[in-house]
Amino acid sequence: MGQKVLFSWSGGKDSAIAFYEFKKRGDCEIASLITTVTEDYKRISMHGIRQALVEKQAEHLDIPIEKVPISKNSSNEEYEHAMRVVLKKFLKVGVSSVVFGDIFLEDVRKYREGNLAKVGMKGIFPIWKKNTRELAREFVNLGFKAVITSVDTNVLDKSFAGRNLDKQFLSGLPSNVDPCGENGEFHSFVYDGPIFREKIPYSLGETVLRDNRFCYCDVLQK
Repeated sequence: MGQKVLFSWSGGKDSAIAFYEFKKRGDCEIASLITTVTEDYKRISMHGIRQALVEKQAEHLDIPIEKVPISKNSSNEEYEHAMRVVLKKFLKVGVSSVVFGDIFLEDVRKYREGNLAKVGMKGIFPIWKKNTRELAREFVNLGFKAVITSVDTNVLDKSFAGRNLDKQFLSGLPSNVDPCGENGEFHSFVYDGPIFREKIPYSLGETVLRDNRFCYCDVLQK
């Protein structure tokens, strides 16, 4: 096996399809998943997915998961410090790179690479610059299954929250919404697919609107 890497894991579609594509290379060992958790809520930062569900994903991937704790009002400085502490820990055991599911946001990639460079690591981006329409279609055709956990109601109707990410969902997206939600239009939780040992059972909880903009559909572990 080649170099050891960490895999940045949000629990959503981009992480899952990037994981699938990266594993096809077969030349790296994924030492651990790494995810940022908002400690106050025990949820994955930005995506709002419950920590227990992401832990269940890791269990069905047969890979450990390292949680990076931050507070609910975390600044960039707090986030970067918490991440640096974890990255340095893995650097000591031979991890040289972190894999991300970013697709085309140049500023996000530069930010990640800049932070990694500070600790002597590099970034790997297996689905970078792929056509997002084709990528979303591939996600569905491969048998991945995901539920929409949040939508930005500035660009997408709140009724999309809680729906399954399938062909019908994709065909119903407005033309100004990226099919992979790369601009933050929507986030998801992947509960089944070719990378998992078995399907993750879940149920839908309440749907709430936050900041008069973001509609979150709570996903509960069964």
